[in-house]
Amino acid sequence: MSSDYKLGLMYLVHLLIGVDGQIDQLEKAALEQIRQSEAVDDAIYSKFESDVISRKEREIYQQGIYHISNCTDEERLRAFAILYRLSEADGRIHVKEVRLLLYSIKMSGVEFDDVVKAAEKINVF
Repeated sequence: MSSDYKLGLMYLVHLLIGVDGQIDQLEKAALEQIRQSEAVDDAIYSKFESDVISRKEREIYQQGIYHISNCTDEERLRAFAILYRLSEADGRIHVKEVRLLLYSIKMSGVEFDDVVKAAEKINVF
């Protein structure tokens, strides 16, 4: 997978786990599982960490969408399938998570039904 995929995924994961105002242990563990399963190396993860500290939420979102838009269709679909599964990680789906996910999917030109189907096949968690 490309560095755009990995950075875009990390930015959007960061936003998704923080959108409800609470980041619980299950979501933190899910972030680490995603990092491992998607082979996000230390250099990319360090860039991501330094960026999210110094940027506002809107800028993080814009960077996430920018990187995802530079991905292949397969990478885009996989990223949103992972995000979809992540939204379920804590056992409840917050309305803000749904909004973020649906808006991001729409902005990227991916079909929601395709995301749901792909999410059923992904074994990240």
